[in-house]
Amino acid sequence: METFTPDPRRWWALGALVASMLTLGFDMTILNVALPTMAADLGATTGEQQWMADAYVVVFAALMLPAGLLGDRFGRRRMLVVGLGIFLAASLVGALAADVNWVVAARALMGVGGALVTPLALSVLPSLFAPDERAKAIGIISAASALGLPLGPIMGGWLLNHFWWGSVFLVNVPMAALGIAACVLLLPETRDPASPKVDTVSTALTATGLGALIYAIIEAPSRGWTDALVLGMLAGAVLLLTALVLRERRQPRPMLDMTLLAHRGFLFNTLAATLVMFVLSGLLFVLPPYLQAVLGNDALGTGVRLLPMMGGLLVATRLAPQVVTRFGARATVSAGLVVLAFAAFLGSRTTTDSGYGFTALWLSVTGLGFGLSLIPAMNGALGTLPRDRAGSGSGLLTTLRQVGGAIGIALLGSLLAGIFRDRLDVTGLPPQAADTAGDSVIAAHLVAQRTGSGDLLASANSAYVHGMGVVLLVCGAAALVAALLAAAFLPGTRRPDEAAGTPDMAPEPADA
Repeated sequence: METFTPDPRRWWALGALVASMLTLGFDMTILNVALPTMAADLGATTGEQQWMADAYVVVFAALMLPAGLLGDRFGRRRMLVVGLGIFLAASLVGALAADVNWVVAARALMGVGGALVTPLALSVLPSLFAPDERAKAIGIISAASALGLPLGPIMGGWLLNHFWWGSVFLVNVPMAALGIAACVLLLPETRDPASPKVDTVSTALTATGLGALIYAIIEAPSRGWTDALVLGMLAGAVLLLTALVLRERRQPRPMLDMTLLAHRGFLFNTLAATLVMFVLSGLLFVLPPYLQAVLGNDALGTGVRLLPMMGGLLVATRLAPQVVTRFGARATVSAGLVVLAFAAFLGSRTTTDSGYGFTALWLSVTGLGFGLSLIPAMNGALGTLPRDRAGSGSGLLTTLRQVGGAIGIALLGSLLAGIFRDRLDVTGLPPQAADTAGDSVIAAHLVAQRTGSGDLLASANSAYVHGMGVVLLVCGAAALVAALLAAAFLPGTRRPDEAAGTPDMAPEPADA
């Protein structure tokens, strides 16, 4: 068995990866705070605002798999630096943009950079850390990425109070520059010399197929699932991705490595991580409007009030490796998903009179369940990969997680929007005002302020909280299903002498 020699600079190198992931974490949420200001200054319609936010997600998910392959072939550190460089340049374009089209183009280009950074930051870990340290490293990376989610609104709220809207892009520049410097100085270069050549056709099929799928998922809540464009995009995505799978099955060394999905440890750990992201995306989607509109916090206050989830996640980061050692990864992932389900069910009991204290409680439990389930699942998936295929494997893992999150936002957002509109009492309002009020709880609050209708305000809060409760019930049910799947199908715990060895693709025992 190959002896693994840890790199003496591995924890400093992890710091470089943390700087990279924190930069991307900020950007995931900071723009949402700036959208109202940008819409006023640039004259953006609702659809244009949506694409300012979503252009990043579409490109990010579509390019994840090719990015992992490029890192395997040309060097992971090199491609990380390239990705951060693209992200930096695109942020400058966004900060200086004069119209909506340039902002959308900048966001799409930032998605290219993000797609290079995210899977490669994960793929470097197996070559830096032995199995006994990898779970801790994944926990730190996950915490850094998740920490950017609440810090984004906090920083965005502060910047908008002091500077123009372009500052939410400009803040990425020093962060990305710091990440580039840290990668160059601290991160060792790793690659797979036997990696296949970049297949242009497969890359195009991946990008267009996933791009069409994500586009349809994003547009469906506003257009409707029976809309001709949505159905056409879904059909196109199915055809393109089917063509990709058929093409890849004929390749001697494919980009989309189907043998990874055939491996039980990789498949079910990846499935667990994807379902965790589905649930978490639902929780994070419904909370900001509740904190802002129903509880009356500004953007800065909303970001601060998301911090209890980070507290739970940090506790889980320290706790997860110990629990895995004591009870095994399968039990830990299953228990983490049960905790996540409990948090969602607890949150579904929220009423308009609950106040923030109750929200802080179930948010803390959410962070704990998130960390206990996601960290061992990702470690288990990465642990099945040989180090020379870490880029393509982690690219596939991250792609599926991203798609899971996008599906969560689209499906749960559509459910919430439908319930809100159905339960909102618009009696006595002019037709146009009633239609506007049904768009969102924030729109209903604006209409209520203009018309002086206290009844509409109360109805909007009640309808939103009810819809949020239903969404959280669905999240809880999804987490419970994921827990049952993990308990039933995740491979059993390896013996300590096996776990200390180098990960390979040999079949794992059915149980241990």
